[in-house]
Amino acid sequence: MDTSAAVDTSAVGVEPDQPALAARSLYRFFRAGDEETLALRGVSLAVAPGEILAVAGPSGSGKSTLLACLAGTDEPDGGTVLVAGQRLSHRLEAERTRLRARLIGLLFQSSNLLAHLTVAQNVQLVRRLARGPVSTRTEDLLGQLGLGRRARAYPAQLSGGELARAGLAVALANDPVVLLADEPTGELDLATERDVLALLRARARGGIAVVIASHSPAVAAAADRVLTLTDGRLAP
Repeated sequence: MDTSAAVDTSAVGVEPDQPALAARSLYRFFRAGDEETLALRGVSLAVAPGEILAVAGPSGSGKSTLLACLAGTDEPDGGTVLVAGQRLSHRLEAERTRLRARLIGLLFQSSNLLAHLTVAQNVQLVRRLARGPVSTRTEDLLGQLGLGRRARAYPAQLSGGELARAGLAVALANDPVVLLADEPTGELDLATERDVLALLRARARGGIAVVIASHSPAVAAAADRVLTLTDGRLAP
């Protein structure tokens, strides 16, 4: 799918014709005693602004490891990750944290909400950590996601669908260039999964690049491209 005509790359700080996210020859090793596991084997990919990329593959194929390297929460042993043209990998952890807070949104199967904060406070916390301008007020963002009346609710007071949308609000709070989602619909019913995927598509139209690691056929059907990861390698 050609997303360029519908996407304003300047809105997310990406130069024209530049990938929002690029990974070049990523390798990741894990060692336990004398045994070594190669979790990623030369993975390369590029995601354009406005594109939704699904990463499929069986459990243990390396999907979560790949997303962790793309997010800068884990360091690849080889290769490079670039976000909006800026190198994320092979930096000090504090530098990766600052770049992630400003450029990347994270959405997981388990909630990314802090239980002792309200929905609005969770969003505002992410915005403070980003330390940069954001285009939408907290109230407006929650309203766009159908949570305008739940801003003062705590996570324990939300329904499953509301929790999913609140998690997405937190992931979008810093106006990210890239949104990385690890099995975000794995525990949702079909109707809520459709709602979340529709919200992700709407955000992609605004220029955000979305990468989703998932087993779900609905996620694959909603994506612009699907890559399959097997034993740490992308299928040709």
